[in-house]
Amino acid sequence: METERSYRSLFISDVHLGTRSCQAEILLDFLKYHEAETIYLVGDILDFWRIRRGAIWPQAHNDVLQKLLRKVRKGTRVVYIPGNHDEGMRDYCGMHFGGIEIERQAVHTMADGRRYLVMHGDEYDVVVRYARWLAFLGDRGYELALWSNFPLNFVRRRLGLGYWSFSSYLKLRVKTAVNFIGEFERNLADEARRRDVDGVICGHIHHAASREIDGIHYVNTGDWVESCTAIGETTTGQLELVRWLDVVRGRGAETPIAEVLRAA
Repeated sequence: METERSYRSLFISDVHLGTRSCQAEILLDFLKYHEAETIYLVGDILDFWRIRRGAIWPQAHNDVLQKLLRKVRKGTRVVYIPGNHDEGMRDYCGMHFGGIEIERQAVHTMADGRRYLVMHGDEYDVVVRYARWLAFLGDRGYELALWSNFPLNFVRRRLGLGYWSFSSYLKLRVKTAVNFIGEFERNLADEARRRDVDGVICGHIHHAASREIDGIHYVNTGDWVESCTAIGETTTGQLELVRWLDVVRGRGAETPIAEVLRAA
């Protein structure tokens, strides 16, 4: 059985509430077992792109928002940094809604004094910046790949095989996708260097990562569509990657709750 975990800060991104692929129930389970002094919502929490086409909005999606608001009422500071899928919220930067702070970006100081730029990251995605129509097309293709995971894994379960993500395979194995991820990471690291900070924490590409890029610690929170990951800062300023989907699948087994992140 999992025990409650308290962090100094939590970083969560790419929940995509309003879509069929959102893992709202697993996020609710995660929020049940984790507390923090500050929670950063690092973009694409709501998916207005999908909502415009007709939202998928079960009760669990409401419950996620209510859970966050309850944490605010209990004293947690919640900072919402909108991404490209919820960019309409950027019009309200500097305002508070239900106690949730809306900010364009933030600089977070760790317990050990290191400073990290916190941003969604779409600003440094060349596709989103210069070919918005292509970004929308890619979003529909990714949605189709996510949908294909369900029938594919139904067949795999009948054959006694484990879960396998077709969309993750495409994202990480296609050469152009690998090149895109590398360029995205370098762009974010360059921006952190220009801001004279020690690292950057972002989301956007749904790929949890931690690495050092020319002296800058690049950290990506992952997503709550496939991997169900978050970044936690301990009271000593150490960063941990929490893979909550692994915990859910491994209940009843010896499953690690978090792995320490080191620039590598």
